[in-house]
Amino acid sequence: MSNLIHSPAWQALSAHKTAIGKQNMREMFRTDPVRFDKFSLQLDGLLLDYSKNLITDETFALLLDLARQSGLGSWIMRMFNGEEINTSEQRAVLHTALRAPRGAKVFVDGKNVMHDVHRVLDHMRHFSDAVRNGSLRGHTGKPFRDIVNIGIGGSALGPLMACKALKPYGSERLNTYFVSNVDATDIAETFKHIDPETTLFIVSSKTFTTQETIANADSARAWLTKQLGDEASVAKHFVAISTNLTATSKFGINPDNVFEFWDWVGGRYSLWSAIGLPIALYIGMDNFEKLLAGGYAMDKHFREEPFERNMPLIMGMLSVWYANFFDAASYAVLPYDQYLQHFPAYLQQLEMESNGKRVDRDGHAVDYATQMVVWGEPGTNGQHSFYQLLHQGTHMIPADFLAPLASHNPMGEHHAMLLSNCFAQTEALMLGKTAEEVHAEFVAQELSDEALEALLPYKVFPGNRPSNTLLFDKLDPHTLGMLTALYEHKVFVQGVVWNINSFDQWGVEFGKQLAGKLLPEIQGKPRISPHDASTNGLINRYLKVRRIQ
Repeated sequence: MSNLIHSPAWQALSAHKTAIGKQNMREMFRTDPVRFDKFSLQLDGLLLDYSKNLITDETFALLLDLARQSGLGSWIMRMFNGEEINTSEQRAVLHTALRAPRGAKVFVDGKNVMHDVHRVLDHMRHFSDAVRNGSLRGHTGKPFRDIVNIGIGGSALGPLMACKALKPYGSERLNTYFVSNVDATDIAETFKHIDPETTLFIVSSKTFTTQETIANADSARAWLTKQLGDEASVAKHFVAISTNLTATSKFGINPDNVFEFWDWVGGRYSLWSAIGLPIALYIGMDNFEKLLAGGYAMDKHFREEPFERNMPLIMGMLSVWYANFFDAASYAVLPYDQYLQHFPAYLQQLEMESNGKRVDRDGHAVDYATQMVVWGEPGTNGQHSFYQLLHQGTHMIPADFLAPLASHNPMGEHHAMLLSNCFAQTEALMLGKTAEEVHAEFVAQELSDEALEALLPYKVFPGNRPSNTLLFDKLDPHTLGMLTALYEHKVFVQGVVWNINSFDQWGVEFGKQLAGKLLPEIQGKPRISPHDASTNGLINRYLKVRRIQ
């Protein structure tokens, strides 16, 4: 077994799990009237209620012991101080610097990077203000109305999630579109909704070589020049987020419209950087800076608060508790806010790409579970589909419920109904319904003994299903910044405990390499590498059908 599993804190939790496995949350709440007060936290209008978890005071103390044993406090300082904690790529991990205030000092290799960070933010402000006020126009002199972001992974999911989440703060004059899939349908359907004279394309690719992104960018360029009949239109209608000035210049993009970011910003942590330009264009730079301020507030909390009152740490350790000691394989993220419809998808990349690892920092295979599968949909839609599995399925699936206390669209009793459903679901998951309670309901309904006996097993709910609830006053830029940074740091906590590098993604790179080798063969060129029988069969089937067409 690994050192982690052999460690005193891990062994103590293993022994404790055996004891607590016999306890029930219903009884925990009955015997502890201050449980909510004890197991909840608030920060700037954000409330984390983690009282509906399978924990006691002893559990909580043991989880914090495991965090301390992992050297988490030291790792937090190392990240914020710009040390190369992404060891497999020899890089610092400094997305936190992107939201630090002007005048802060953050060093990488002896250089204070904050001057560059705020230089790019100033560039974003100048550009976004010009687009929004109409002083910057397209090739034919018309103001921009359609913003098309072309990117993939973190260059798409973050801006998409934030723009949809902050729609109440978006410009009524601008429309945002996001093209990420190399499937031509993605960009073809976008073309149907935009006007070439009023469209601004943002190509987000650090190296300007990402296969899917450049394929879509080339198609957008061809469409634009065909529609407007002038190659010179590219310089007016395209901007890039990239470090490859040679490639962007060759594409036809004005060097003044290339926005910089750095190798110490991971893709899935990049919405705070120039990758967030679509967000700044849509909601305005003032609101974008409020988003940054929300992230910074959570950074400050994570860095300074003691472990006992540290939101990201607590959420991260609870995930470790369920993944490693209850064998939970997945967890659900359930936003009771339609504007957060893309938040679960955003977290899928953030969490699973970060911590979906099978070797530790020393290159040794781990012998314990790492990242759970992340999934979810907005409530109340999910209640009428997969919540059945949460309540009565055979899997333990911890869940995070997120909800605003006030709606951007007050209408009748809609919001009261929404929140009543949210709160009821967490209560039902925790309480369950005993056979005795079901029996009493049936007696009250005057069901026959025969009917009662037949139906009773179907109506019993085991309960004891854990959940967190995150309540916030209203979904605004500051709150979204806090929520996003909260989950970023939660991921970091888990990675430290599991002794894995949360900031590389070699599994993604492997798939890209194979796709690059396969592409010429899919295009019908002579075979250049051997494949297994299945892959050969799939290639041959495609080539045969393509010849017929």
